Amino acid sequence: MKIGQLAQQTGTLVDTIRYYEREGLLPRAARTEGNYRIYDAVHLERLAFIRRCRSLDMTLDEIRVLLCFRDRPLESCEDVNTLLDAHINHVADRIRELLQLEKQLLTLRECCRDGRQAADCGILNELSHGATEVAGPSVSESHLSATHAGGRRHVVQRTQEQGED
Repeated sequence: MKIGQLAQQTGTLVDTIRYYEREGLLPRAARTEGNYRIYDAVHLERLAFIRRCRSLDMTLDEIRVLLCFRDRPLESCEDVNTLLDAHINHVADRIRELLQLEKQLLTLRECCRDGRQAADCGILNELSHGATEVAGPSVSESHLSATHAGGRRHVVQRTQEQGED
């Protein structure tokens, strides 16, 4: 099948399929005489595996490790369990961070309960006055900076804020 067919069958963008090939997650596709990529059932199944891992918020590095074990079925799966345990811990950390964020947002929302003018808006005033305070860990303190890099969180780092006077 051509790349467009693979993309359609898996719900994956063509550019993403090409990216996974460049990253070595998908094996290189064979080429036709017209230089079109041709994919087979192995590509389809492997891409479905990658998509399932991504739906579980696994990083490409985590997926790469899982694929290595999958390609060597006689290996012990102890490291697979360790990887998944670490990922579960990362997810639990993120949930705690999001619950804290929700609490902060709800507190902020209480600052303005009626339709005031923007100049008197408690939310805007609180955000302006609290702009030098940091809520939650900095990116460097979070697992997301190393494990889930790429914009999962937008946090102003404590060191940057303290340096701006």
